[in-house]
Amino acid sequence: MNSLSKDSATWRNVDETSQDQRIDNYLQKILKGVPKSHIYRILRSGEVRVNSRRVQASYRLQDGDKIRLPPIRTSEKPLRTGPGPVFSGRVLYEDEDLLIVDKPSGVAVHGGSGISSGVIEQLRMARTGLRFLELVHRLDRDTSGVLVLAKKRTALTGLHAQLREGTVRKHYLALVLGEWKDAKRNVKAALHKYVNDSGERRVVVDDDGQQAHTVFRLVRNLPGYSLLDAELKTGRTHQIRVHLAHVGYPIAGDDKYGDFDANKRLAKVGLKRMFLHAASLEFSHPRSARLLRVEAPLAAELQHFLQSVQGSAAAKGE
Repeated sequence: MNSLSKDSATWRNVDETSQDQRIDNYLQKILKGVPKSHIYRILRSGEVRVNSRRVQASYRLQDGDKIRLPPIRTSEKPLRTGPGPVFSGRVLYEDEDLLIVDKPSGVAVHGGSGISSGVIEQLRMARTGLRFLELVHRLDRDTSGVLVLAKKRTALTGLHAQLREGTVRKHYLALVLGEWKDAKRNVKAALHKYVNDSGERRVVVDDDGQQAHTVFRLVRNLPGYSLLDAELKTGRTHQIRVHLAHVGYPIAGDDKYGDFDANKRLAKVGLKRMFLHAASLEFSHPRSARLLRVEAPLAAELQHFLQSVQGSAAAKGE
């Protein structure tokens, strides 16, 4: 155990990188290993003070605030000295507020649960000059495509507000098993998250869950498959995957909600991952308010599989 301040209180100055962050979340970030219950206790008791005043857990920090921290012990892991994994995706867009990348399949967006390093950790190590870098949203590990990170807290909170308001347009490409019949279909099915006996996070359709809405549009039919555009109207965990499995069209290669026998056959003919790709994201820039649309081309391995399916169909005269 390492001590943040063994014998006396310490002070921290807030800068723009923590602007508008709730103090309870800020403390959880800097006090590694300290239970949440203890953090809320020292807030309630007034041992934590901002500008010499007591504050509630919901207080949002301002640039220039001075935070008093009581003597408290933390459990900090030693800093890594060796080089970590290098982010293998490409930058799609970057300015002083945003960094938008094309995340490869098979890379988690952040470390944890047995994963030592994700996109955020890799980019922080690569961009050591950045004082702030946070994920705006998340993608499943096996999903490729557009991923947005904020380089300023104001950009992060601005985009989070747009996500809450539903003004961010998110489109995915998914290849499903079977022949999709409708040009456009709205799927509205509430989703419930749970953890199974092996500790794996899963999602099921459940009327008592959170409301979820996906709009599916047919891009084209292929022999045995359909390529769909999926527009998220809500952003629930595994939403597209569960909605498609629920209506009887599982995503090709989906190892959680898909057709496992079909996945084995697909792996033998070249599809060794889930065919789900975050194709585009459209939102108002958090600083200028101009409309920004960023697209990620279909991942090469998915494009190659589509071409092989089309080539096979052409050879058969289908």
